[in-house]
Amino acid sequence: MPQSKVIVIDYGSQVTQLIARRVREAGVYSEIHSCAATADEVAAMEPSAIILSGGPASVGENDAPTLDPGLLALNIPVLGICYGMQLLAESLGGELERSSTREYGPAELRFDSQCLLWDGIAGPTRVWMSHGDRVLAPPPGFAVTGSTATLNVAAMADERRRIYAVQFHPEAHHTTSGQDMLRNFLFRAAGLAPDWSMASFAERIIGEMKERIGNKHVVCALSGGVDSTVVAVLLHRAIGKNLHCIFVDNGLLRLKEADEVAEYLREHFDLNLTVVQAQEIFLSRLAKVEDPEQKRKAIGRAFIEIFEEEAKKLPHADFLAQGTLYPDVIESTSHKGPSAVIKSHHNVGGLPEKMRLTLIEPLRELFKDEVRKVAEEIGLPDFIVWRHPFPGPGLAIRVLGEVTKERLDVLRSADSIVQRELRESGWYRRVWQGFAVLLPLRTVGVMGDGRTYEHVVALRIVDSVDAMTADWSRVPPDVIARISTRIINEVSGVNRVVYDVSSKPPSTIEWE
Repeated sequence: MPQSKVIVIDYGSQVTQLIARRVREAGVYSEIHSCAATADEVAAMEPSAIILSGGPASVGENDAPTLDPGLLALNIPVLGICYGMQLLAESLGGELERSSTREYGPAELRFDSQCLLWDGIAGPTRVWMSHGDRVLAPPPGFAVTGSTATLNVAAMADERRRIYAVQFHPEAHHTTSGQDMLRNFLFRAAGLAPDWSMASFAERIIGEMKERIGNKHVVCALSGGVDSTVVAVLLHRAIGKNLHCIFVDNGLLRLKEADEVAEYLREHFDLNLTVVQAQEIFLSRLAKVEDPEQKRKAIGRAFIEIFEEEAKKLPHADFLAQGTLYPDVIESTSHKGPSAVIKSHHNVGGLPEKMRLTLIEPLRELFKDEVRKVAEEIGLPDFIVWRHPFPGPGLAIRVLGEVTKERLDVLRSADSIVQRELRESGWYRRVWQGFAVLLPLRTVGVMGDGRTYEHVVALRIVDSVDAMTADWSRVPPDVIARISTRIINEVSGVNRVVYDVSSKPPSTIEWE
């Protein structure tokens, strides 16, 4: 584990994850933990610095998250952001004003006094605000370091105690010099070392897995995507032939995907690979299931049952390896407090309480772009490294409503056109993810001289860095038109195509 570690205390902001991402981008390892964590629990994590996130509550109101004063007694650098700044002010004797309105959007920040956070940044600079309450007067020992046209105290600091606070969001892309401010906190104020890299991660994980697993055997849930493939290659380098990869053809994959995945995994890697045909099992479990959470859990349970059944055929299989990533963990777990569980993920939300195999998740502390860097470090080919993310529940959560073989076949054909056109137009590598969704409704149309009443397909194409936030991709209209025309002309049963122009948040990337 790197020597430098930043603990991000989550007070309920839906973009807390961005703080952790920005810290990692600076080369410092970071973790997100609940605001319910005690100071003793945080101290046991041996943090080098602490960041207090934003949140939707008002300081002092009933059930609002509070600040454990023991965190400040740890005598390590602290940065409070938005609600985190208000908590610091309230805890240390400052004056706050509760507001019935929110300030949301850009503001111009003036630097009112010298502060390590501003080193190398020319003021004034644009920042992103999202808050209701405000600090009227800083606590004793704090200097006002920044202000805006609407806030006399937009930033404050007690540099002697290495406590800093800002009312805006430096983690947001809209804050022009936000990453520079965070870097100044990490390196100038906290004196941390940028010792988090994907090369060091791969080396560390291989060593840790070798020590943890020893001579035991591991079953790896392999989908052929970059996450599970990286897991398989790392584990193969750690334990060799004691790794047993299982690829389950669940009938929920893209067109010809099962054959292609099995072929290239056998061709490019010397892995023990078993392909299990389980289409009927999954379709039977999904019969008449429409709720997306129930779909995910049914699929998760079926996967585990199959893996455990296959593991019985192996000598001494003790572990089940999965490609769970940090966003899966974050979105599936409420940080107890105010953050909501967005949805349970296939890797962490559908597992039974009791399993014969011990779960092992080598990538659960990584974001997607970090996994791709690991993939490049260990020499995986581009067609795996840059393959678009594909959910573990597969097309089941892209067929809205009941999942049937007929509806899956319609979606498979439509999605195949999306993938081909994105590649041929050069947009496949330019976007984070692109796919088709089959909607649970029909619309009237005209084909030839006849009236039709057929399915609607939605196109979802997004730009993102790590899937924690995303924006709809501005793909050229002629590319969208070509995709739409081909789907309507070539996919039987579809007479309308729509384009999803919503961002995350408030929407998620997947529709279910």
